[in-house]
Amino acid sequence: MHYQLFRTLIGLLLYFLIWNIALAEDLIIDDRTSGNLCSNLGTQWRMFTDQVMGGVSNGELMLDSYEGKHCLRMLGDVSTDNNGGFVQMALELTQDEVFDASAYAGVEIIVSGNNEHYNVHLRTTDLWLPWQSYRHSFKATSDWQTIRIPFKDLNAYRTTTEFHEDKLKRIGLVAIGRDFKADMCVASIKLYTAD
Repeated sequence: MHYQLFRTLIGLLLYFLIWNIALAEDLIIDDRTSGNLCSNLGTQWRMFTDQVMGGVSNGELMLDSYEGKHCLRMLGDVSTDNNGGFVQMALELTQDEVFDASAYAGVEIIVSGNNEHYNVHLRTTDLWLPWQSYRHSFKATSDWQTIRIPFKDLNAYRTTTEFHEDKLKRIGLVAIGRDFKADMCVASIKLYTAD
């Protein structure tokens, strides 16, 4: 009797678990429908360069359209002079302290660019130093492409702290690490559920 009840309860639990996973939807962070620097989350995109630490890189963030898609475009000159070497477009994911992304598997971006390599940088509330992040590199080709970056594939940079999806704070798209001209357009960014 107890065994049958146990099996029934386990069966119901599995059914509801699978049903909830199937109902989970992707979360659009920004699909460029705002017409300004505001994301779908209500937070603002901002531009940062290595000038905050004495570098000489420069960049700008602008509203644009490319190949039929509205986008945010990051332009800049990345220079490693003066111990610098980055330009970044960054977005706080919430006005509060923590953004819980534990229901999602990773980040998806629709991006195009000048055939250079760029990074996605995620920061959590566990990180204190400005150079710490969880990173993944990608190549932005001249054609629009959809790139999925699973959280499990992120590389911890200058931290030994494990990545926690439930403590997200900020996402950045970064041109970094070498002298080059940055030119990248982002049409969409979202958190996606498991495939």
